[in-house]
Amino acid sequence: MTEHTTCVIAGGGPAGMVLGLLLARGGVDVTVLEKHGDFLRDFRGDTVHPSTIQLMDELGLGERFAALPHSRVDEVALPDVHGNRVVFADFTRLRVPFPYIAMVPQWDLLNLLAEAGEREPHFTLRMNTEVTGLTRQGGVVTGVRYRDRDGGGGEGELRADLTVGADGRESTVRAASGLRVHETAVPFDAWWLRLPRRPGDGMEALQANIVPGQMCVVIPREGYYQIAYLLPKGSDAERRAEGIGRFRERLAECLPALADRVDTLASMDDVKFLDVRLDRLTRWHLPGLLCIGDAAHAMSPAGGVGINLAVQDAVASAGILAEPLREGHLSVRDLARVHRRRLPATVLVQGLQRLMHRNVIAPVLERERTGPPEAMTGLAARFPRARTVPAYVIGVGLRPERTPAFARRP
Repeated sequence: MTEHTTCVIAGGGPAGMVLGLLLARGGVDVTVLEKHGDFLRDFRGDTVHPSTIQLMDELGLGERFAALPHSRVDEVALPDVHGNRVVFADFTRLRVPFPYIAMVPQWDLLNLLAEAGEREPHFTLRMNTEVTGLTRQGGVVTGVRYRDRDGGGGEGELRADLTVGADGRESTVRAASGLRVHETAVPFDAWWLRLPRRPGDGMEALQANIVPGQMCVVIPREGYYQIAYLLPKGSDAERRAEGIGRFRERLAECLPALADRVDTLASMDDVKFLDVRLDRLTRWHLPGLLCIGDAAHAMSPAGGVGINLAVQDAVASAGILAEPLREGHLSVRDLARVHRRRLPATVLVQGLQRLMHRNVIAPVLERERTGPPEAMTGLAARFPRARTVPAYVIGVGLRPERTPAFARRP
């Protein structure tokens, strides 16, 4: 069976859903294909940055977003080499409408975007529909092949003027495209887990805890702490083989304030593995095809900026591509404009992440240092205004995008 639309988007994550909603409001027939039957997957990126909160507000979704269960993060704190807590990024200093990071379950955000899309006549979301490959004609990508996972595994083709790969770091679209990937070595992987949050804990900021050879990042959530435990690259299997008892000991050493609850981890099944990658396509497009978000540039969790970059990719893409798609004159030059616009911010952020890997994370895991460089923490401690710079990079971005006028609602 062959179907037709103007734009098909592979992947119903933040980038795909935002792009789909914006294009639909711009009068473009768009179909988003999501391979899962719902958005309920744990330990996805849940950081919603000030620029994304502002986007929700400008889309007319501000009140509904504010009603979602969430916690606020006003600061990012790091320990200095003496173990003292130093505020590194202070979002309250930003001159923006929403000077904080909202920790929102990603499935709630995606459901909100899906509900908004349902009200748009040009928007279609198809769940349980897995993209399996691309269709081509005369050197041009003309759409996707898909498998209906909810209807007996039936296969079909969806032809489109534009195919967008927004299907994450394991992107089927990227793999099928043949586009070249530039990869950067990363010295660590991450384990994600939850620990209970209790009244009076006093841990309200996003903060890192460091002891020799270990580093944890604590993210306060509604009713629990989301913990990122960093471990040397490639050591997952060896560490898991040590068992849950040894991991509880390690965790208690790294998080002494939460040591009284590490026993809530029943087994290593409660610890989820993230293979940390840092890469980007050397070119994000082909005739008829564009990749955005993690499909174009897999980000490290350092700084928690991956979702923000993906959403900004989507906003820029909608602003550039809505008119040529609607009018039926999309060209490779239009796709190249998206790449040129978003590449500098991607390169700069990945460069900052490499600096954090090399100067903070790797030396800690290799027991060369017990905290970030003193120059870094000393500057933040002595000059509070300096905390605005990392807050802006994390919370707003190096090239923030404006919501297209055609997508705004009161």
